[in-house]
Amino acid sequence: MQLFNILYVKAGASGFLNKESATEELIAAVHKVLSGRKYVSAALAEKLAEGAGSVSEKPGHELLSDREMQVLQLISSGKTVSEIAEEISLSVNTISTYRNRILEKLKLHNNAELTRYALDNSLV
Repeated sequence: MQLFNILYVKAGASGFLNKESATEELIAAVHKVLSGRKYVSAALAEKLAEGAGSVSEKPGHELLSDREMQVLQLISSGKTVSEIAEEISLSVNTISTYRNRILEKLKLHNNAELTRYALDNSLV
């Protein structure tokens, strides 16, 4: 579970507390985030320090959700956003959002790069 907390923060969350956090910690966290800063609990900060770099050693596609992986594979097989939307019964806007998230997570720029990535990593 701690790994997911670390991923949330690395993905851009403004803060993270677990449900057992004291009321005072919650208030301090809210004030810190409202002032434009980040907040992590002491326990999570320790885990971040211990595991610095370990998450980034994994291939980027391991951070994709199941749906993002499905969309990546469909794009890489040559399907258009419209074709994918029809095939999996989602809107074109939703598929475009998934595509943008995939590009961002994998630090890629277009469908050609997505396809090359999928081929290089035996995803299609």
